[in-house]
Amino acid sequence: MSQTAYDVAAVRADFPILDSQVRGKPLVFLDTAASAQKPQVVIDTISEFYEAHYANIHRGVYRLSAEATQRYEGARDTVQKFIGAADRREIVFVRNATEAINLVAHTWAEQNLEAGDEILITALEHHANIVPWQMLGQRKGVQLRVAPINAQGEVILEEFEKLISDRTRLVALTQVSNALGTILPLEQMIPMAHARGAKVLVDGAQAIPHMPVDVTQMDADFYVFSGHKLLGPSGIGVLYGKHALLESMPPFLGGGDMIESVSFEKSTYAPPPARFEAGTPDIAGAVGLAAAMDYLQGIGVERVAQWEHQLLEQATAKLAEIDGLRMIGTASEKSAVVSFVLDGIHAHDVGTALDQAGVAVRVGHHCAQPVMEIFGVPATVRASFALYNTPDEIDRLTEALRETVEIFR
Repeated sequence: MSQTAYDVAAVRADFPILDSQVRGKPLVFLDTAASAQKPQVVIDTISEFYEAHYANIHRGVYRLSAEATQRYEGARDTVQKFIGAADRREIVFVRNATEAINLVAHTWAEQNLEAGDEILITALEHHANIVPWQMLGQRKGVQLRVAPINAQGEVILEEFEKLISDRTRLVALTQVSNALGTILPLEQMIPMAHARGAKVLVDGAQAIPHMPVDVTQMDADFYVFSGHKLLGPSGIGVLYGKHALLESMPPFLGGGDMIESVSFEKSTYAPPPARFEAGTPDIAGAVGLAAAMDYLQGIGVERVAQWEHQLLEQATAKLAEIDGLRMIGTASEKSAVVSFVLDGIHAHDVGTALDQAGVAVRVGHHCAQPVMEIFGVPATVRASFALYNTPDEIDRLTEALRETVEIFR
């Protein structure tokens, strides 16, 4: 690829599934916000690992085990560099962002919060950043506070700041709304939380594939994401935590590899990150995630972000021309997501009609039911763009939407 021009054709050639036909038509995949497609290098890396290097890690003295351990721990180093963490021990491998949030809820929050303490989230959160805190509240009497959003789908900063009190122990924020694409101003929100002594957890699942992330510069106390949204395999994710915090936290699960010593009378635990990686992990998943990060770095995260922003602008302009289409979420700072409804046509019917045209979009509440309630809709159609999408695919989307309008009206 040229370093001066974004060669989307070369990028698309790296993703074998994009050559697929759906109902006799070329696939237009516009559901990356749910899960990204995988480049050939990730597929090959995982396959080659299983074919030539697989063994269980950390416990074997033979060559294959040493190789597998090296690949797994090397993946930890890759993640550390990719997100700008200060220390490789701050990288914990988990299944996904949801598990990472639950880990923090069952360890740090369980240990440090008590009845009457507060956790502050925003109205934009994914269910994964709501339900674990509600469950904690049921166990411990912790109160959940919600910062409101405006009609554009942006957090109202003045209201957010007012809700941070001396009882606020944790602020848990999405970096990018999965339902609307809103990019939150974390550079303002995190200092507000820290100024009142609260810790900050950032859900970066929708951000990390689409923009540069530096957790040290961001000053997040915890940062979570899923590998499958970042061109990597499913079943692997990451919890970043500042080392001092991880060291203070009890284990989440008990079993092999998270121990220092075990007797029938007492067990002692390994230091982080091993303390939080009980049992045999998804070794190949970590190796595949590292390959995905290397691939994305090779293209350039900034270049990807610029390309996706162009797609967002084109899609927004094209969709505005469709009769009866209403955009849900019009924030001034957005990731490459368009969420919309068509007057008089249920979102699920729109999604089904688009599938007939070979266009794959997500329909429903997007695991963000409170957002839907705020905007007074049961569901939206969501088209999400990525490094492999093209302007021609936006034309296919808009053409299929016009045909859908004609069919239903």
